[in-house]
Amino acid sequence: MTDQPEVPAFEPSPEYLAREKRFNDAVSLTKPDRVPVASLAGFFVARYGGLNHGVAMYDYEKLAEAWKFTTQKLNWDMAPPPFTMFPAPVMDLLGLKTFLWPGRHLDNMLTYQFVEEEYMLADEYDQFLKDPGDFVVRTMMPRMASTLEPMGMLLPLHWFSSGYILSGPFPTLLGLPPVMDMLKKLVEVGEEMNKYNAVQAKLGQDLAAMGYPMITAAFAEAPFDWISDMFRGLRGVMLDMYRRPEKLKAAIELVTPFMIQSAIGIAQQTGNKRVFIPLHRGAGGFMSNKQFEEFYWPGLKKLILALIDEGLTPMPFLEGNYTPRLPYLAELPPGKVLGHFDVVDLHEAKKVIGDVMCFWGNVPAETLVTGKPQQIKDYVKKLIDIFGDNGGLIVDGAVDGVPPESRPENVEAMTEAVFEYGVY
Repeated sequence: MTDQPEVPAFEPSPEYLAREKRFNDAVSLTKPDRVPVASLAGFFVARYGGLNHGVAMYDYEKLAEAWKFTTQKLNWDMAPPPFTMFPAPVMDLLGLKTFLWPGRHLDNMLTYQFVEEEYMLADEYDQFLKDPGDFVVRTMMPRMASTLEPMGMLLPLHWFSSGYILSGPFPTLLGLPPVMDMLKKLVEVGEEMNKYNAVQAKLGQDLAAMGYPMITAAFAEAPFDWISDMFRGLRGVMLDMYRRPEKLKAAIELVTPFMIQSAIGIAQQTGNKRVFIPLHRGAGGFMSNKQFEEFYWPGLKKLILALIDEGLTPMPFLEGNYTPRLPYLAELPPGKVLGHFDVVDLHEAKKVIGDVMCFWGNVPAETLVTGKPQQIKDYVKKLIDIFGDNGGLIVDGAVDGVPPESRPENVEAMTEAVFEYGVY
């Protein structure tokens, strides 16, 4: 048996180190040499690289090539995270019901859509709170994916602590035709996911070798959003705030440690210390400040502070209007959080959190899609004039980083403006 050749350790280039330092300096409110430009763009990266969305989700190799082309061509300081481009073949094999995606249900130029349902019903809170693992495996997973429907045939999970169950009833269950078909399909799912992960790992290595760090690899959600997105849906959770507030709070408290542990684990595994946190229901318009303070902020603040305590950088993606929430964000430790803003009063944000967190964003989506390059440059200059005095600025688009429909010349102008106006 021959020894496997050792993989040489990654030696970052000067360009890689300069980009990483520039980005980190901005996050810590230490003035860098230049304003960084870094985007969370997903489907735009594929489009700019010549792919339609259906191909992007089904052909991992072509997506990786488009990712490298776009990152290098636009010369951003960080490579966009590709984990938002889910592997459609895996979703096909699972019979996933929680998404609609191009190449299967939607036109090839549309982005995937999340199918929001009450995957946990209002009268099932007690089941979930009593035994969350059992409830998710035997009740929710069969509702979310057709391939997983036989999971509903399982015995309660705590029964498997018995050797008698493992010696007879459990093997009998595994021999049932629907369960055997599911297990065979899950092997295919695992094999397909291995292909996707291998391409993603190679892409990260290639981008690093090209001198581009990855923005993030770890993901978390605000605990309120996790219950809303994955369990109760928007309608369900909004009603729960009035009809069963204590059960909702108990569920939020239950999932908070999972959110924290999961994000820390992925960050440690990948070596990337930045954690992306999309915030879906916390904006003004979804709830009052009083409700935000009661239901949303406690779990989110606990998550953010726990990540900071682990030496990680939380990156909340503040979708919607966050002007009403600025006083809460001001409670966070200075220079430890990177806030990606969509809609916010810029001058109020500078006044309230300018010395607390780096401002990331928020070139308007409508301007990137329908505007002119000079409009983009003028907006970037305004951002630099407002936020650039202490270095706490990173430029990106507002919604989705850069919307897929953005005009290429406008996205190019966003980068050009940073190099033109953003040198300190």
